[in-house]
Amino acid sequence: MQNSYNQQLQSWINEEKVANEISFLVNQLSLEKAVEVIMLRKQLMNRAATDIINRHHEAAKVMGEVFNMEDSLVLLKEMMNADLSPARIDLGRLLSEWNAEKGEFSSVKSFIGSKLAGCIEADNFKMTPKDVVLYGFGRIGRLMARELIYQAGNGTQLRLRAIVTRGNSEKEISKRAELLRTDSIHGKFQGTIVEDYENKCLIVNGHRIEMIDARNPTDVDYTQYGIENALLVDNTGVWRDAEGLGQHLNAKGIDKVLLTAPGKGDIPNVVYGVNHESINLNDKIFSAASCTTNAIVPVLKVVNDVFGLEVGHVETIHSYTNDQNLIDNYHKSNRRGRAATLNMVITETGAGSAVAKALPELKGKITGNSIRVPTPDGSLAVLSLTLNSEVTKESLNEALRLSSLKGGLVEQIEFSLNNELVSSDIIGNVHASIVDGPATIVQPNGKGAIVYVWYDNEYGYTRQVMRLAKYLGDVIRFTYY
Repeated sequence: MQNSYNQQLQSWINEEKVANEISFLVNQLSLEKAVEVIMLRKQLMNRAATDIINRHHEAAKVMGEVFNMEDSLVLLKEMMNADLSPARIDLGRLLSEWNAEKGEFSSVKSFIGSKLAGCIEADNFKMTPKDVVLYGFGRIGRLMARELIYQAGNGTQLRLRAIVTRGNSEKEISKRAELLRTDSIHGKFQGTIVEDYENKCLIVNGHRIEMIDARNPTDVDYTQYGIENALLVDNTGVWRDAEGLGQHLNAKGIDKVLLTAPGKGDIPNVVYGVNHESINLNDKIFSAASCTTNAIVPVLKVVNDVFGLEVGHVETIHSYTNDQNLIDNYHKSNRRGRAATLNMVITETGAGSAVAKALPELKGKITGNSIRVPTPDGSLAVLSLTLNSEVTKESLNEALRLSSLKGGLVEQIEFSLNNELVSSDIIGNVHASIVDGPATIVQPNGKGAIVYVWYDNEYGYTRQVMRLAKYLGDVIRFTYY
């Protein structure tokens, strides 16, 4: 028994050593080549050895395979040797294909050369960096700032150049820097933040970010800060129509505007992965829709494409938001005036009608409502659907599982097999939708189904905004997943 114990422990130590080497190579690929390595869409960069080991185990379980981390190390070493253009590469897919096809290649070099040929010495992925301005610095604004820094790589993609708030005194800069450093839900910022009060800026992981004071969008000349042709991300929600958001375009240095809330009027509401390719990139103002819309639309698209959707209702069990009152007080909306941390609160949501903006074929087919609950983050959408064709729980789940592994929605949908999944487990999840496979219900007639979709209404949504921002900024890299 003692030998068994020692052998098991030594096996774990060896795994940790390999995982540390993997971590080093993943970080080097990001810094030197602007290549982001992921595992089933989950980041490996700046992750502890235990996280990398768990990523391998989770991917193997979902894909039904056995992965050897030594193979990951071999593949990553060859990627370091290759002349790769900026890219986002799923190591899980490479491992799966290496397991199945390595006998067909003379070497690891020839395998990598074949699989990643599209980004080896590829001029079409040589991109011009895009300046980004964050207008507003609340929950989504600060998560955007973190992600823009984390995903900056060697600076060839999106570059966070400025944050606009009301006030930039020394005290205000200090407080905003501290809010960026520490977050009660998402933890500490992984990096360094230095306040430069004299020049009114923050130095974050080597990136100089101007802290600009403005009361109105037209108050700022961004070109004075060396900012040109920038994408401005409006996180305030103050303006949601073309007239209000159009004010940003009158400021020098701004090229496009992206709203992190549902847009009104004829502003394109975009759910990246579903309808982003249908927008006109010559337009100047775009909306990333809402967190709930981004969570439900990918799943509704899969269900409608595979089985046909006759009608449906979406009930969102949503964490409380800053719009609600902490204690009972006056609020212009019904029920939202009651203490958010003490009550479940029925309230309206525009997610049902918003579905049609991303999926016109579902216009008039989806209704929606929302219940705010006393959790600070992590939400659940319950999709009650009537389908055009009969399904089983197995066939419905299989369609959703496959959509998480192959096709155009792999960044949006994750399929979970975890029987113990709860809301806190999905905080920090990079996907817009986490389908709870074990919870799926199919009614006896075979045409009625209930699908449970979890989502991090802060971070998961922010990742969708990031994907759209890269698309609008024309800094989309080669992808392999």
